[in-house]
Amino acid sequence: MATSGTYVTEVPLKGSAEKHYKRWRDENHLFPDAIGHHIQGVTVHEGDWDSHGSIKIWNYTCDGKPEVFKERREIDDENNAVTVRGLEGHVMETLKVYDTTFQFIQKSPDDIVCKITMIWEKRTDDLPEPSNYMKFVKSMVADMDNHVLKA
Repeated sequence: MATSGTYVTEVPLKGSAEKHYKRWRDENHLFPDAIGHHIQGVTVHEGDWDSHGSIKIWNYTCDGKPEVFKERREIDDENNAVTVRGLEGHVMETLKVYDTTFQFIQKSPDDIVCKITMIWEKRTDDLPEPSNYMKFVKSMVADMDNHVLKA
C-alpha cells in the first residue's frame, strides 16, 4: 500500500463564515477574476454551480506551472463545508486519493477560520507528498479573503 496522510490547517479570515462559505459553495465562477494568479478558469462539467455532486474542471497555476483539475463537489450546509474529491488532472497523476474539505467556522463576530483538511494517498511510495497542493489551497483561501469582504 502506498503512503497516505492527512494535512490539516486553519487560515484566519475576516467577516462572516456564511459569506465565505457562499463564495466557495456557489460562486466558483468568480474565482478567476478574484484570484486570477491562482485560478485561470472554472467550468461546470456536470450539474450546476451550486449543486451537490456537481463536477467542475479547474485551470490553475501551482508552483508556476499551469495545471488542470477535475473534481466532484460535496456540500455540507449544516457545517459550512465544501469537499472537493479529485477525479482527474495533474494532481491525480501522482495521487490515488485527493479529497480537500474547506470548512468555514465563525470564531467571533468579525473573525472566522477556514479549516482545510486534505486527505491523500500516493500512487507509489517513491512519489512526493502533496505538500505543495496544501500550500496552494491555503494561499488561495487567504487571497480570497479581501475579495469576499468587498462583495
